[in-house]
Amino acid sequence: MPIFHSLTLMLLAVAVAFAAAITAFASPLKILPLQRAFPLDEPAELSELRARDSVRHARILLNRGGRQSSIGGVVNFPVQGSSDPFLVGSKATMLYFTKVKLGSPPTEFNVQIDTGSDILWVTCGSCSNCPRSSGLGIELHFFDAPGSLTASSLTCSDPICSSAFQTTAAQCSENNNQCGYSFRYGDGSGTSGYYMSDTFYFDAVLGVSLVANSSAPIVFGCSTYQSGDLTKSDKAVDGIFGFGRGKLSVVSQLSSRGITPPVFSHCLKGDGSGGGVFVLGEILVPGMVYSPLVPSQSHYNLNLLSISVNGEMLPIDAVAFETSNTRGTIVDTGTTLTYLVKEAYDPFLSAISSSVSQLVTPIMSNGEQCYLVSTSINNMFPPVSLNFAGGASMMLRPQDYLFHYGFYDGASMWCIGFSQALEEQNILGDLVLKDKVFVYDLARQRIGWAEYDCSMSVNVSVTSGKDIVNSGQPCLMISRKDMLLKFFSSVLLALLLCTFFTLT
Repeated sequence: MPIFHSLTLMLLAVAVAFAAAITAFASPLKILPLQRAFPLDEPAELSELRARDSVRHARILLNRGGRQSSIGGVVNFPVQGSSDPFLVGSKATMLYFTKVKLGSPPTEFNVQIDTGSDILWVTCGSCSNCPRSSGLGIELHFFDAPGSLTASSLTCSDPICSSAFQTTAAQCSENNNQCGYSFRYGDGSGTSGYYMSDTFYFDAVLGVSLVANSSAPIVFGCSTYQSGDLTKSDKAVDGIFGFGRGKLSVVSQLSSRGITPPVFSHCLKGDGSGGGVFVLGEILVPGMVYSPLVPSQSHYNLNLLSISVNGEMLPIDAVAFETSNTRGTIVDTGTTLTYLVKEAYDPFLSAISSSVSQLVTPIMSNGEQCYLVSTSINNMFPPVSLNFAGGASMMLRPQDYLFHYGFYDGASMWCIGFSQALEEQNILGDLVLKDKVFVYDLARQRIGWAEYDCSMSVNVSVTSGKDIVNSGQPCLMISRKDMLLKFFSSVLLALLLCTFFTLT
């Protein structure tokens, strides 16, 4: 009988070890292949890109100084923007968008990636003035709340709704007891609707190259009304996927429950038609450097300390890099170019022009500083370094601060892709973010980056170890060594437990 009892305990312990090992391997991560609304092989006017960015920045900077105070439960975003017909809206032209699935049965939505806002919202089927077609060549979908078996709306008494008053524009309807929201952006566009809870689908790693469909309930916005540029069809998508620092962002919701790690990453492909990958997890790249996030900020702010051109630090007034409620440096995937305050922009432009004065022909084009180049820009233009707190430097190649603007007189014309900021904030846009892995490590409150070819496979780590899954575009590889070590460690622990029970 003791022998049978020991064998039973041994089998049970081994089974527990197997379960623990498999559970450890099954840490979910979400893989989001990205598409680009503005392919780089399609010409675009620099003035149009800057105008588009300025409209977006009006919305970003409305939130400086912390959370907005609410009046009657509604956060009021003052209307700013321009009547310029070339502007297509701060939200309608986000460069990168991806797909998510919501509801039961699941419906797929094309949503814009935005690190400058918090919540995920999609268009509701009950919206009467929302776009019905898109110039991006994608089919638009509408969330059918009554048709989803797992959908439920948030009531005014829900704790999430009361906390939403502190983090987003939330309001309650006395007629139907629904927790609603209303957002107004700097260009005059806006959206309103109500918060829903429903199933969000993602991929979980269960073993070597084995991906299982997983899901979890999340809170998101169901848009019943849109205004301004959000009603236009030229670059319409189904909604916005906010990856901000607020409690209602999908990253915060899933990581707070231990469903995904408190980290997300992206790799934005810069050449051709763009694309890339966005992951709820940590992309592992050699040579990653980190800089701490500035605390108590609404956006992803870093402490930029200095700028070097060709290894020489520029004589920039320290006020250019001050961090406060109205100043600082923001990382923003929704901005095309990069913007420096005047105190930093003027020395930067002067240093670049001086460095190439004997090699290229300077020329002004539509008010932009450009250069006529007869050979590769890598052979003529100097390297640039953005130097951040924590000893982290972002090395920029010429193509990271120059924008190809076509040809003139038989020569290739390249223009400065940095611009003078209209406000007091430096903003790092896609021109410098592309062709790099960026890791937003929320647990350690830091951002890391490293150069990378975003068309290649990437390794992704989650909190349990290096669990990797094939995403198809680009793919994520699995680390067999770490998985085997973890498994055999679990089995060894089980055998030790068995020996202990046998001896006792």
